[in-house]
Amino acid sequence: MKESDIVTELPEGWLRVKVPLPFSLKWVNSYLVPEGQGSGYTVVDPGLRTDDAVRIWGETLHERSIDWGDIVRIVLTHQHPDHYGLAGYMQEKSGAPVFITERSHRYARRLWGGGDEYGEALKALFLSHGMPAEPMRDINENLESFVARVSPQPEVAYMRAGGRLTMNGREWELIDAPGHAYGAVCLYDKSRRWMLCGDQVLPRITPNVSVVPGEEEDPLADFLGSLEQLQTYDVELALPGHRDPFTNFRERIGELRSFHARRLADMTDRLAEQPATSFELCEAMFGTHLRSNPHNLRFAMAETLAHLFHLELRGLASSRTSGGVIRYYADPREER
Repeated sequence: MKESDIVTELPEGWLRVKVPLPFSLKWVNSYLVPEGQGSGYTVVDPGLRTDDAVRIWGETLHERSIDWGDIVRIVLTHQHPDHYGLAGYMQEKSGAPVFITERSHRYARRLWGGGDEYGEALKALFLSHGMPAEPMRDINENLESFVARVSPQPEVAYMRAGGRLTMNGREWELIDAPGHAYGAVCLYDKSRRWMLCGDQVLPRITPNVSVVPGEEEDPLADFLGSLEQLQTYDVELALPGHRDPFTNFRERIGELRSFHARRLADMTDRLAEQPATSFELCEAMFGTHLRSNPHNLRFAMAETLAHLFHLELRGLASSRTSGGVIRYYADPREER
């Protein structure tokens, strides 16, 4: 892509940089935020570390006559590798501090800080919900491939949801944004009515909501509660982690809430027709072709579980274990 296709100029000197990704999302939005005359730049969510991403950043800074040393701060909305991965590399090049919430950082260290505790926990979870051994093996190998894409790990300073962050000469409210990624934050500038929403609210695509071993048992409830809170904010411009900035923030939240209501109803109907494991439901809804794409299969399986956990906790479905595999039923009162 040409530099003009990668970098979009936003009001007040902001730059949106489309950092390439080697999977279906295509790119992640990074924001290069000017801090005033001679005060350098804050980078929000620098992207995944790949050769293409490193090249894009080098070319972008060169084209804009920005030195690595002009980057004075790196802010991470959440810990997923497509947002977090380049933070350590960029810190080495610039010397800038990296800000993230403590919970997000704890999760990142759990995944990529050494050891395989997370991979084993995910394997046990997915196998118990009906996933065959071969696609599970591919998922674990795919997870391991991300270690290089988030290295080196950054040295971080903690920011806190409920606190404030001064950026671009304005005060931003840090809003807790659970469900997609626990520890995530959205940043809101009340004076300008801008919302940096990470992956919590996206245009055109629905943020993934996954069951994660060791995290809360009902991530969908937490995500929907977060959307309800965010819908109260007056937003003129939403700056998302993927796709283009958008203006219909409240309307888009309504669409996301409706999507999950339909998904829950669809799953209930499917279970009423025939009890199923989570993996069987996952393939019924997302397709068997995902067996050849372990990255997307992991998200599809974890999101299927999030909806099933939500239904069961509300008494709208029940589960029973047989032969070490958990199967779901639509009617929790059904005699079995």
